Amino acid sequence: MNKNILYRSIPKVDVILEDVRVKRAIEKYSREAVMEAIRMEMDKLREYIARAEEEESAKKRIFDLVPNILQSVVAMHTPNMRMVINGTGTILHTNLGRAPIGKEHMKRAFDLVTGYCNLEYNLEAGKRGERYSHFEKLLCKITGAEAAMAVNNNASSVLLILSSLAKGGEVIVSRGELIEIGGKFRIPDVMEQSGATLVEVGTTNKTHLSDYEDHITEETRALLKVHTSNYKIVGFTDSVAIDELVPIAKEYDVPVIEDLGSGVLIDLSKYGLSYEPTVQESIAKGADVVCFSGDKLFGGPQAGIIVGKKKYIDMMKKNQLTRALRIDKFTATTLELVLQEYLSEENAVQNIPVLRMITEPLDEVAKRARSLARAIRALDLPAKVDVVSCESQIGGGSLPLERIQSMAVSIRPEKISVPELEYRLRHLPVPMIPRTVNDMIVLDVRTIDTDSFKIIASELKEYDVLEEVSKVSGR
Repeated sequence: MNKNILYRSIPKVDVILEDVRVKRAIEKYSREAVMEAIRMEMDKLREYIARAEEEESAKKRIFDLVPNILQSVVAMHTPNMRMVINGTGTILHTNLGRAPIGKEHMKRAFDLVTGYCNLEYNLEAGKRGERYSHFEKLLCKITGAEAAMAVNNNASSVLLILSSLAKGGEVIVSRGELIEIGGKFRIPDVMEQSGATLVEVGTTNKTHLSDYEDHITEETRALLKVHTSNYKIVGFTDSVAIDELVPIAKEYDVPVIEDLGSGVLIDLSKYGLSYEPTVQESIAKGADVVCFSGDKLFGGPQAGIIVGKKKYIDMMKKNQLTRALRIDKFTATTLELVLQEYLSEENAVQNIPVLRMITEPLDEVAKRARSLARAIRALDLPAKVDVVSCESQIGGGSLPLERIQSMAVSIRPEKISVPELEYRLRHLPVPMIPRTVNDMIVLDVRTIDTDSFKIIASELKEYDVLEEVSKVSGR
């Protein structure tokens, strides 16, 4: 194989620019973008030839130069973040954006977030208002708290609370509650950043009320309780409940802060799940400040929601950190819309996607799985398609031991391997993220809305996903 001949057979740039397909790309995008793609693809082609061991494969790569250039130009102008179909069965999938926002909520939010809105304008008074005002009354009505606000995530909530209430002082917390939130962000580190000093009490598995009492000093600014929503310690364990901490906190005139993490507003045990403490219960038991995530079991946008006594919330609103951590108009809008659903538990379970997925009866999931399987079988693809039982999980650091019985569509390809099929599904225009189980692809229908069934069927057919040669990019 003479590689010099191969190098010389690469088309010149001016020749490529005369190609009618390239000219159309220049008209649609720009000459600068196309030239960048040409340089990039020609560099990749030369590198490929340098490594090539077969002449025919190198010639084919040269032949495909223009299509690859066009593909690169399109990729430059295609947003990297895209809608995906979640077939994993993990409802709060951190890597896939956690809680999806309801379509009706997005329709109602459209005019507010694409134009101007009264985010910080009091229409009644005709002067500057407060962005929390749109949802504060709703949060107070639902949780029983005196006041409320929100920042951009729950780690921010903890940071703001401690900075406002305990900066320069000590905060007592059980060793069994020094959790890692994720991405190596840990409660002790967040506390250090806030300017408060951590005082660890008890042991990993057992903490008693006396442990808190014995460590309260003149420097104590708060008692912090962290709900271990992303893991469970079982066996020989003991912890102190909020209603036990409140009396001693009052005696020493320090606030009790509870980080609930997942943010449950309805009792999920009535839907067959394990009991999880609700925000309302924490407030009713006397917690002075409670914080939780907006995009976990609450089912809304990413946010750190803070509720509690007015005097403490007011201190946080005046903290200079608040501006750095504040939410935007999209978050404020969707928070209000989601909270309105919680005025009726029936509406919340039906209209908030996370709650709907968690509580959907197995027979309904099975019915939808059979519908998707029929649609795929009707395509007459080279694969064995079945409906199989599986288990979904909550995910997102919520109810870690909980498993929900579910149904899935399994696909066993006949012409390609399962890893190849998984790769192709991930590289579709609307990527599908499945599970791989027992040498088959599994799409858990609990986390796939019925509107996506048509997308799944059309993509499987249109892009020859199950054929030996596919139209999927990269293969």
